[in-house]
Amino acid sequence: MNKAELVHWLQTEQQQWEALLTQVGVERMEQPGVNGPWSMKDLVAHMTGWNRRLAAYMQAAQRGDPEPPPPWPAHLQAGDEINAWIFEAYHGRAAQAVLDEARQTMQQVIAVLERLPADVPIEADHDAAGNAYYRVRIGGVRFPPGEFFEHFHDDHEANVRAWLARAE
Repeated sequence: MNKAELVHWLQTEQQQWEALLTQVGVERMEQPGVNGPWSMKDLVAHMTGWNRRLAAYMQAAQRGDPEPPPPWPAHLQAGDEINAWIFEAYHGRAAQAVLDEARQTMQQVIAVLERLPADVPIEADHDAAGNAYYRVRIGGVRFPPGEFFEHFHDDHEANVRAWLARAE
């Protein structure tokens, strides 16, 4: 895979994501039960919180800067603690604001990729099922620019689709 194909893949994933968000609808975005007690808004916030960290780190690596601090308090290290912080930080926000931030953050990731040289090293890791996970090297560090979508497909999509089936 080359850079143009990776950017195209991310844009295609984003289009599919937007179609899913349209299916959910802003009016149902805060209904609980999508992923345990989480609403779709909570799920989008969860994934966006982690994607904000990825975007900032990729931007820093592109400039040759050290890894920036995470968007959550630095003393939080465990995934569950970070997820709880993200939930609390975003839970009171309006659904549209959460969706807008998710879109903006994904655009930051894509913009970093677009500024990279055409021959940037891109690697594909595969899981046992044969799914590809793409990694790009920036300043000697491997980054997963599609982590937002990879995580969604692996850990949350089945729950969202089951919730939608029940709701419809």
